[in-house]
Amino acid sequence: MKTIRCLVVDDKPLALDILTDYIRKIDFLELVASTTSALEALKLIEREQIDLIFLDIQMPELTGIQVMKIIGDKCRVILTTAYTEYALEGYEHNVVDYLLKPIAFDRFYKAAQKAHQQLKASLPSVATQLPIHSGERALDPNNRNFIFVKTEYKIMKVRLDDILYVEGLQNYVSIYTRQERILSLRNIKKMQEQLPTQQFVRVHKSYIISLDKIDSIERNRIFIGDAVIPVGDTFKESFMELIENANKRV
Repeated sequence: MKTIRCLVVDDKPLALDILTDYIRKIDFLELVASTTSALEALKLIEREQIDLIFLDIQMPELTGIQVMKIIGDKCRVILTTAYTEYALEGYEHNVVDYLLKPIAFDRFYKAAQKAHQQLKASLPSVATQLPIHSGERALDPNNRNFIFVKTEYKIMKVRLDDILYVEGLQNYVSIYTRQERILSLRNIKKMQEQLPTQQFVRVHKSYIISLDKIDSIERNRIFIGDAVIPVGDTFKESFMELIENANKRV
């Protein structure tokens, strides 16, 4: 991949100087901007292409945790702080890494490498970007039997046939499979875009279901195993039309 475009946010100018100097020493990192203001950082994130933020937690306008909640999954985050008690809260928000001040260069480099690996893993494969030529078919979301999802500590391969339904939880989704529940940092809209449309359908602002896992439908409720999933008013008409069309094809 190309260089990682970085933003450094810390209300202490000395900390900014140290981190920006570290970034300039690593060839796969590119410094886009640095700022002592969390509010300015939010403007930069909207205006610029930012891949990775080195983000201080304790700041006067907004804390680093509050900034992460606002930006969602727009870019990766490495938290920096002098307080160890914030480490657990940071990891709950699925950050790339957590750097404790004073930050040594070797520890900074290790965190940067971790971000580099994660960003490479999240890129679409070359095959998915190839044009269709004679005798070939480009890959698309409707021609797969699995997806990759990022959990707290790793990227997991999940077979589509194993997914029963997906529940949206603000910036997270819970993926319910035959074997387990998987929590992933993404909103339900992003999850919907990743799933093939002929197999999965949105039935509620907070739920996506696998059509072939439906056991029964009663009024505005879908039964999948022990789960009872509501059908939202906004989605009811299109969902019932889909069910009727499925019956006609049988």
